[in-house]
Amino acid sequence: MSVLKLLVVDDEPGIRSGVSRILRNFKVDYPFMDEHIEFEILEEADGESALETIRAKKPEIILLDNKLPGIQGVDVLETIKKENINSVVVMITSYASLELAVQATKDGAHDFIPKPFTPQDLRSSVETVTKHIFLKQMTQKLNTEGRQIRFQFLSVLSHELKAPINAVEGYLKMLQDRQFGDDLNNYNQVIDRTMKRIKGMHNLILDMLDLTKVETGNIKRNIKEVNLVDAVYSAVDTMQPYAIQRDVDIHVNGPENAPLKADPEELETIFNNLISNAIKYNKENGRVDVNIREQKDNFSIQIADTGIGMDETELSKLFKDFVRIKNEKTKNISGSGLGLSIVKKLVNSYNGDINVNSKPDEGSIFTLTFPKEN
Repeated sequence: MSVLKLLVVDDEPGIRSGVSRILRNFKVDYPFMDEHIEFEILEEADGESALETIRAKKPEIILLDNKLPGIQGVDVLETIKKENINSVVVMITSYASLELAVQATKDGAHDFIPKPFTPQDLRSSVETVTKHIFLKQMTQKLNTEGRQIRFQFLSVLSHELKAPINAVEGYLKMLQDRQFGDDLNNYNQVIDRTMKRIKGMHNLILDMLDLTKVETGNIKRNIKEVNLVDAVYSAVDTMQPYAIQRDVDIHVNGPENAPLKADPEELETIFNNLISNAIKYNKENGRVDVNIREQKDNFSIQIADTGIGMDETELSKLFKDFVRIKNEKTKNISGSGLGLSIVKKLVNSYNGDINVNSKPDEGSIFTLTFPKEN
C-alpha cells in the first residue's frame, strides 16, 4: 500500500468533511501498479494556513477552492508555482467561476472540479491526478532502474492517454450545459483548448508507439534504395501548411539524387520530426534551410533554422527520452519530448550520426550523416 497526502483547502466545513468522507476508504488501483494507493486527508480553511501546511507537510495533491478568507485560491496557486512546490493542484470552483478555473489551469492548476460535484466526480478527478503522479514518479526512475521500468512506463502511459482526460471532459461539460450562453462564438477558447489537448494526446500516442517499436526491435523494415532528396522534399510538402501558418520559408539545396538503402517510412519519421521542429521553434518570418551534400563515404543533411535556439545546458539534454526544453520561450509550445529521441535511435540504426549546434536567439543547425554502405 502507498499513501499520498491530499490537502483540502475550502472555507466551507461541509465541503471539507464531505471530501474526507468520500475519500476516506477510496483506493486507486491500476493494472501496472504493484500496490494500490490510499490517501491521508489534510484540511485547511484559509489560504494562509494552507500555505503553512503545504510547506510543512508537502502534500502530493491539493484540492483548492478559489474563494477563501484572506488570500484567494489563485494567490495560493501563484505562490506554489513561484516556490516550485511539487504538488498537483486541482481547483474547486462554482459554475459562475468556471472562466477563472480555465485561467487557473493555464497558470499551473492540473484540473478543476465545478461545484456542486458528486462523489463520482471527485473520485474520478482524484484518480486521474493520482495516475499522473504515479507516471511522473516512474519517469524519475527511468535512468536508475533500467529497461524493465522503461517499458512498464511506456505501457502505462500509452494506456492512460487513450482515456478521456478530465480537462477535456470539463470543457465539454461547459459546452453541454451552455454555460456561456447559446452563441457558439463564446466557446471558441474552450473549443481551441479542447482540440489542443486532444491533438497533443494523439501525437504523444503516435510517438510512444514509434519509440516502443524502435526500442523493442518489433518493427518490420522495408529496406530498399531511397533517394534522400525525394524523402526531404516529401517531408517539406507535408510540413508546408504548418510553415505557411507560422510564416516560415523553407529552402532545399542539394543534388538531384542521393541514393541510400533505407526504409522510406523511417526516413519520413526522421525528416518530418526535424523539419517540424525547425518550424515550431522558429521565429515569425523565419527561415529553414535544408542542405544535402554527397561526400566520399556518406551523405550529409543539414537542417538550419533561424529560431529561438538553445544554450549548452539545454543541448546536453536534447536527445533523451521524454525531455522537452522548458523555458519562457517554449512554455506555450506543445510536444511529447520523444521526437528527437526517436530520430536519434533511427539514425543510429543506420550507423549514422546526428549532432546539433545552437545559440540562443540565433537558431539551431541539426546535421545528420548516413554512410553510403550501412
